[in-house]
Order: sequence, then structure tokens, then C-alpha cells
Amino acid sequence: MTQQPKMNALILAASRKGAEDAVAKTQNVSHKCLIDLDGTVMLQRVVEALIESGQCKRIIVTIEQRELIESVPKLNQLLADGTIEYLPSEDNLFASVSAAAQLDDPWPLMITTGDNPLHTPEMLQHFCAELQRVKPDVAVAMTPADVILKAYPDGKRAFHNLKDGGWSSCNLYALMNSEALKTAKAFEGGGQFGKRPSRLLKAFGLGFVILYKFKLATLAQLAQRLSRRWNLNIQAITMPFADAPIDVDNPGDMVRTVAILKKRRGAE
Repeated sequence: MTQQPKMNALILAASRKGAEDAVAKTQNVSHKCLIDLDGTVMLQRVVEALIESGQCKRIIVTIEQRELIESVPKLNQLLADGTIEYLPSEDNLFASVSAAAQLDDPWPLMITTGDNPLHTPEMLQHFCAELQRVKPDVAVAMTPADVILKAYPDGKRAFHNLKDGGWSSCNLYALMNSEALKTAKAFEGGGQFGKRPSRLLKAFGLGFVILYKFKLATLAQLAQRLSRRWNLNIQAITMPFADAPIDVDNPGDMVRTVAILKKRRGAE
């Protein structure tokens, strides 16, 4: 008997507050998740990967207006037939996740972003299989630096450098129950902890920051520390995929992502 999908999926697709987005500006669209990447809108790529993974019983897109989803023909069709759902975005990431948690039967909840178009069904299947294996309350997907650098030796990425080497976030998370929601409050001020150390301090505390900054702990040990902080089982899921952490944060990322997509379909 075929096992039924167990995960709800939430795609965070709203624009960041503040300055005009340089990626969106390259194609004169309102949101960077609406740019075209090698013939397909970026947000559509994220949605299609989730659908094709077979892991999701429900896919929710949170963005400022429903019309933004409807502006993409394929997504409009998926919205109309109920394959995806629209949820108005809130003022920050935590508030948007909290809004999703108020929906009927929200758990477990897999969270990703609208600017990760290189996620594949295989990556999502691996993540969900690991969730079943380790049975966490909260999970964060991370790729080792050596995996990335083996595929892209000239790539310049801001790794989280720890006692057991460098790591890169994949913008892929799981909250498995209602108690896990409190950990999402760490994102109330935004993500990008590697680029914004002050956010790291506010979210996780001084002890964690000292261990992180001076490479005094492994990734697993930091997860254990956070488990004690929140009295939850928090696990880092290792993703053995070089493309998993690549998102589109700037025009340079966009060029690189298009090149990878073309290579995948054999165009280069």
C-alpha cells in the first residue's frame, strides 16, 4: 500500500521590508520570486519540486496578495484546483509561520522559501526520510561545505564555520508539532544569521554565540544546546546535495542559478 504524504509545506514568498530588491529589478517585477529562471518562474519551480516530491499533503504559499500568485498562469491553475493555497503574509517570518500554524491540522509543517529554485524532489524526499528516521520536534537542513566546494570549487559562500567544518543552510526547516512553533520566534527579526551576528545573539543567547563564533562546538552539539534551551528535540539534517543551499539573493546568484538549471536540462 502506498504511504500517504504526511507533511504540510509552507513557502515563504513575501518580499523583505526596506530597500528595493535588486533581483526583482533585473526583470522589472515586484517580487524576486516572480522572476523567470530559464523559462520558468522561480516560485513555480519551488512549488513544482514540492508537488513532485510526493511528500506534501498540502502546499501553502504566503505572500502579500493572492493576485501575485494568480499572475503566474501555472500557479493560478494550481491555486484554482486546490493544489496550492494562498495565505496572506504577515510583518515578519515568525508571524507568517504562526499564521500557518492557525490553519486546520497544520502539523507537521515543512518550511521553505520562494527563492530556492534548485531544490529538487530528491532533496525534499531525503529531508523527509530523515525526519522519519530521527523523529525530531524541529529540524534544520544543512549542507557540509566540502560537498559544496567539491562541486563548485570557485564558489564564494558564507559558511557557518564550526568545530566540525563549514556548513550552509538550505532554507529548509520542519516544525513537527505545536510546541516546536516557539523556536520559529528566532526568525522574528529576519534570518541571515551568518550575515547579521546581532540577530544570532538575540535569537539564541550569548553562550550559543560564543560557541559558534570561536568554533567550540560541532553542528550537532549546537543543536543539542538549542534542544536544552527550548526543551525540544532539535536536529540538524545533513543534506548531501551541493545545490541545496543555493538561493537567489542577488543578481550574481541569479546568473549562477540559471547556469545550473541549463546544465541540468542539458542545454550547456
